[in-house]
Amino acid sequence: MMAHLDLDAFFAAVELHRRPELRGTPLVVGGDPRGRGVVSTASYEARKYGIRSAMSCAEALRRCPQAVFVRPDHAAYREWSRRVWDTVRAHAPVVERIGIDEGYLVLAEGDPPEQAAIVQQAIREQVRLSSSLGVGACKVVCKIASDMRKPGGITYVPDGQEAAFLAPLEVRRLPGVGPKSEQRLTTLGIETIGALAALDDERMGEALPGRGWLELRDRARGIDPRPVSSEPGEAVSISSEETFDVDISERAELHLRVRAMAAPLAGSLQSSGRSARTITTKLRYPDFSIVTRSHSLAVGTDDADQIGELACMLLDRALEQRPGALRLVGVGVSGFQEHQQLSLGL
Repeated sequence: MMAHLDLDAFFAAVELHRRPELRGTPLVVGGDPRGRGVVSTASYEARKYGIRSAMSCAEALRRCPQAVFVRPDHAAYREWSRRVWDTVRAHAPVVERIGIDEGYLVLAEGDPPEQAAIVQQAIREQVRLSSSLGVGACKVVCKIASDMRKPGGITYVPDGQEAAFLAPLEVRRLPGVGPKSEQRLTTLGIETIGALAALDDERMGEALPGRGWLELRDRARGIDPRPVSSEPGEAVSISSEETFDVDISERAELHLRVRAMAAPLAGSLQSSGRSARTITTKLRYPDFSIVTRSHSLAVGTDDADQIGELACMLLDRALEQRPGALRLVGVGVSGFQEHQQLSLGL
C-alpha cells in the first residue's frame, strides 16, 4: 500500500514555531496586503474567514482585518522540509517527494493505517509539524484521501474500495478536472466522480473533447497504475496556467492572476534547489489563438516576486502588440541551473 502525505498549512505552521506568540491568531504568509502581494499559505484560524492560497493579500485583509501578515522565508521552509522528508525516509522504504510540503510513500509492511500513523507520529515528535495522509492502493485515491480529514487526519481506502470511495465525491476533487472542465461536466449533469466513471466512450468524448479523457475516466474509477518512484524524471520546465470562466481584459486583474502563479513555481524551484533563467508568459485569446513571450536572465532566480514581475512585463509586451481580453494566462520557468539567486536584470 502507498500513501500521500501533505503537511498541514506548512509555511504558516513553521512561522508559528518561529513566532509562538502568534498562536491562535489568523496568520497569513504572503506579500504586502497594501500592495500586490498574494497569499502563500494561511493558518487554519485565517481560513475560517475564507482566506486561501493565491488570494490577493488585499482581499485577505478585507476579509480579516485582524490577520497578521508575515513575509515568506523560503530558506527556512526548505530546511524544515528537509527535516520532514529525512524523517519520512527513516520509516518508509520508498519516498517520492513532489513538492516542498507533499509527497508519496510506499508504506512499510504491516497494517496500512498503523504504518501511516507511525510516519505521522514521527513527524509530529521529531519536527513538531502536523500532517495528513491518504492511504490506498493508487496515487489518485491517496491524493484525494489526504484532503478528507485535515488537519492531522488519516483516511484509509482499502484495496478494492477505490471506486466506491470516489463515486460520491464532487467531480472537481478529481485531479485533472479544472474549473472549465467542471463547468462543462456539471452542465451535462455530471456532478460526481461516480457519474464521470459511468460514462461510456461516446459520451465521455462528448463531455471532454480532446486528449486525456480515457486516463481521466480510469482515475475516476480508481485505476491509476503510476508507481511511487524515488527517482522521478527530471522536468525541463514547469508551468502553471488558468482558464477564466469569463474573459478578462482588466490589466490589474491579469497581473494579479499572473503573480499568483509565480508563488508555486518559485516554491517548486526552491524545493528542488534550482533556479530558472527563462520566464515565459502564455496568453490565449477568445478565438483560441495563443501568444507566448519569454525573457532569459544572465543568472537564474527562484524568487516569486521576480518571476511575477517578469511575467507581468511579458504580459504587457504581448498586450501592447495585440490588445484584447484573454481567456487564459500561463507562466512557465525553464533553463534550470543549480540554485543561484540574483537581481532582476530587465
